[in-house]
Amino acid sequence: MSGDAPRSPEPAKLHAPLARLLRPLVRLLIRSGITFPMLAELLRELYVNVAEYDFALQDKEQTDSRVSLLTGIHRKEVRRLRGAGAPVNTVPATVSQTSRILARWLADPEFTDGDGRPLPLPRIAEPTQPSFERLVASVTRDVRPRAVLDEWLDRKLVVLDDDERAVLAEAAYVPRGGDDQQLYYLGRNLHDHIAAAVANVEAQSPPFLERAVHYDGLTKELAEQLQQRSRDVAMEALQTLNREAHVASDKAPPGLWRWNFGVYVYSEEVVPPSAAKISADNNDKEHRA
Repeated sequence: MSGDAPRSPEPAKLHAPLARLLRPLVRLLIRSGITFPMLAELLRELYVNVAEYDFALQDKEQTDSRVSLLTGIHRKEVRRLRGAGAPVNTVPATVSQTSRILARWLADPEFTDGDGRPLPLPRIAEPTQPSFERLVASVTRDVRPRAVLDEWLDRKLVVLDDDERAVLAEAAYVPRGGDDQQLYYLGRNLHDHIAAAVANVEAQSPPFLERAVHYDGLTKELAEQLQQRSRDVAMEALQTLNREAHVASDKAPPGLWRWNFGVYVYSEEVVPPSAAKISADNNDKEHRA
């Protein structure tokens, strides 16, 4: 990374991209019952926390006055909020455990076939043979493998075949809507994507790969076809990197860095502004009738 000072854009230029960035989050907040005053309090805490720690001057104590100047928040409020709003980086235990076991099942040659697909695993096997018990024990000894299997069966992450072997289900790749695992990755993945994009905006030379392929004016059928194809390509890339990272991290000494490689696919129908206005006018006439 370059040692040059960040080049931040002018405030007015951020309005349009910021509105587009926040719109889907605001939809989620409204649907989840988080009102504007609740969000405003959270933002107030975050502004103070970021100004307090990320904008501190070297060898100088960060004062309420300077935080107030940076954020536009009154000093009395700054004093009340100092220490609040700290970033939440803790990985929930269930999320960490599940992701680590899944990653090993998808990457370790002991638990995959010649094509890299996860093997069906008997619950218990000979000590030298792959089994679900051996898989779990290779990651953690803090929980019984049977308890993990029962939980995963309940969550439909695995199914049992005719030989009573645990088979990794398609659902294991996609957390259930609204569960703890999905909500954790909502925060983690969006944070990392936005952090990479912001770093690229502020740097003289963009340090992170952050690219997308996008086409407009498509038919619904072609959009769906491209979406399925991109899912296949993305899953292949994710599984390949998971296997390589698993091998490399097993051989490397522990450190303080983390790495994240993510892929997203999105498509939607884009209604022209004129059509949206006609629809709104028609709805208005119906309400007046």
